[in-house]
Amino acid sequence: MKHVIITVGREFGSGGRAVAEQLAEKLGIKCYDKELLTLTAKKSGFSEKFIQENEEKKTDSFLFNLVMGISSQTSNLTGTQPLSVQLYMEEFKIIKETAEKESCVFVGRCADYVLRDRKDVLSVFIMAPMKSRITRIMDKYGIGEKEASEKILKTDKERASYYNYYSDRKWGKANTYQLCIDTSEIGIDGAVEMIQSYLEKWK
Repeated sequence: MKHVIITVGREFGSGGRAVAEQLAEKLGIKCYDKELLTLTAKKSGFSEKFIQENEEKKTDSFLFNLVMGISSQTSNLTGTQPLSVQLYMEEFKIIKETAEKESCVFVGRCADYVLRDRKDVLSVFIMAPMKSRITRIMDKYGIGEKEASEKILKTDKERASYYNYYSDRKWGKANTYQLCIDTSEIGIDGAVEMIQSYLEKWK
């Protein structure tokens, strides 16, 4: 297979991560999601838990944590920029280095924007109607409809805020991506097959 990078943006509850993981498995390449946490933690000196709780959120979340004493953790990062920006730049470098070395799938984290100058990147956005996402989240987390709805709205807001802050694009807007897929219509397997079919005809 030729060198290819697939970036997967996703609405919370749409099954985007499952699509990315299954796609990577079908293509025989690696999917980078939580793995980026480990790599960033090693280079930044911050714990994976801290990064996980604050990534894909805008600067304010990091600054709040700094005020609350998180800055006491040991960090290898230096500079006068806000900590959130420094950590974003660390992930930025890791994504670029990884894309250079191997074909892979990236989940979220502005990867499509980070790699925007590459010609071998297919950007995908996975979505689904609210009703479908609520059902999925209720089943996944064992929570009620109201809590599931609130969790979806909160997570999507954070993802959009993060993406819009660190890029000059609009999160979830169709013309931001090359391929947008509604999983409520074709399911996870169908979405994977659609991306594979697109890849076969792409370039």
